[in-house]
Amino acid sequence: MRHLIALDAQNVLRRLRARAEEMVSLFSRLRDRTPMIETARTWFLTITFSELSLLEPAEQKAVNAFYDALDELRWYLQYTEDMPGQVQTRLSQLLRALEEQHRALTLAIGHPDAEGARVVDAEVVRKKAAR
Repeated sequence: MRHLIALDAQNVLRRLRARAEEMVSLFSRLRDRTPMIETARTWFLTITFSELSLLEPAEQKAVNAFYDALDELRWYLQYTEDMPGQVQTRLSQLLRALEEQHRALTLAIGHPDAEGARVVDAEVVRKKAAR
């Protein structure tokens, strides 16, 4: 799961960096927010609290902070009434904040690795009494 979260975060950030200028240009020309919203979407929408509870608290905090910053960026892009020049400025600010959260996320859960490793970690929580 850590690997998938790291991949998703990396993909979102990569798309935003690569398309930021073009997104604002399209918004300016077409007054269509779709390219901005679609670029900022996450691919993994089905992660559950049960799955997230398997992460350590520090990892949970880093995942939450990254996706909270991403949500703030998406909210702004969806509902802004700013002119394109101001959108570019604010997008740059929000993207820097997202990059900062991505660095913290990567430190907490690790880099997405093409190899990926299957991890099985079991801990005895309660022993049954012997009969």
